[in-house]
Amino acid sequence: MDSSSLVPIIDTIARQARQASFSLMSLSTAKKNAVLLRIAALLEAEKEYIQTENDKDLRLGKEKGLSTAMLNRLELSEAVIASMIVGLREVCALPDPVGAIRDMVKRPNGLLVGRMQVPLGVIAMIYESRPNVTIDAAALCLKAGNAVILRGGSEALHSNIALARILQRAFAEEGVDENAAQVIPITERKAVNIMLQQEQYIDLVIPRGGEGLIRFVTETSKIPVLKHYKGVCHIFVDKDADLHKATPIILNAKVQRPGVCNALEGLLLHQAVAESYLPVIADELGKNGVELRGCPRCLRILPQLTAAGDDDWGREYLDLKLVVRIVDSLDEARTYIQQYGSQHTEAIITENYSTAQEFITTIDASAVMVNASTRFNDGGQLGLGAEIGISTTKLHAYGPMGLEELTTRKFVVFGQGQVRS
Repeated sequence: MDSSSLVPIIDTIARQARQASFSLMSLSTAKKNAVLLRIAALLEAEKEYIQTENDKDLRLGKEKGLSTAMLNRLELSEAVIASMIVGLREVCALPDPVGAIRDMVKRPNGLLVGRMQVPLGVIAMIYESRPNVTIDAAALCLKAGNAVILRGGSEALHSNIALARILQRAFAEEGVDENAAQVIPITERKAVNIMLQQEQYIDLVIPRGGEGLIRFVTETSKIPVLKHYKGVCHIFVDKDADLHKATPIILNAKVQRPGVCNALEGLLLHQAVAESYLPVIADELGKNGVELRGCPRCLRILPQLTAAGDDDWGREYLDLKLVVRIVDSLDEARTYIQQYGSQHTEAIITENYSTAQEFITTIDASAVMVNASTRFNDGGQLGLGAEIGISTTKLHAYGPMGLEELTTRKFVVFGQGQVRS
């Protein structure tokens, strides 16, 4: 399909989403929740249909040689569908942020000035592989009063179209504009290029996937993009660390799920503890299949380690590999993180309150942990209930994006006839 024939299709989807967003602005919490529960019921009732369509994607994926990991992410198993249903009910139970007026103040002239939380409008989600994101993103956007345009990867086309039918049926059955959640049914990359030019209809683009996808979206889009390039997360073991705490924290951060963005990728050891602690943590990590790549100072303590190359520093492995460096001070650790971190998650292990406070204050990351695993940088773990992604840029959100981050605030002013002099 050439660009000239794609333009009217994408333009229509975007215009319909904009129109639907107007009706969502005043949708009651009860109606939003009714739609969410209807989606959950339909997922259960249409499970066989969903899995039949998903099987088509799995079969094509195997023929194309997708990796086992990719196929696992693609599969809509009984457990995944059950998780989607639970997620919908959890979003249903979350407080509705829309319409809340906060920070009301009375001006000297008697005007009451406050700020009301309102939906962003139309959000475009671009994502790879996991078709469950179709439901998760639609649910969060709906609860925050936003219309959503969903563009999944070509490898999940049948699954995403099936889930879109479920979404639109639920919207229609509850009397809500079904164009509030649409899936782009076109696999050509040109469709994404065209969508990213629809700044008159779309308010925000959220890409979820590899660094290549996010850089492409950022470079192509005329619409603001919330970026999350990669998760290069570090733990700094300070000279005042409780090393009994350090070991389980490091193991959890690296080993529990090494292929996720909040997994540990770099370990910094203060020189005061390195001599005694590096052999201990290297042994524990080795038992869990982790390959360590160390700086020259590390190799002097443990010559059997693999020497870290230039491209190991700041690398997102997403695997059971970990780079280790010995540093002389908090200042050196901070300088290293400034150079190689990705503003995702940084952690310190220390019993020194002043050191911990300095780390929190001076480290630029969407989440900073003290004596806790980097794996806690997650919407559910941080009390948001759910998230649509993690932003490593600062406009307009920084860190996990829950319902609050899917809204903005407008000023509301109440007067009694005041005029400006």
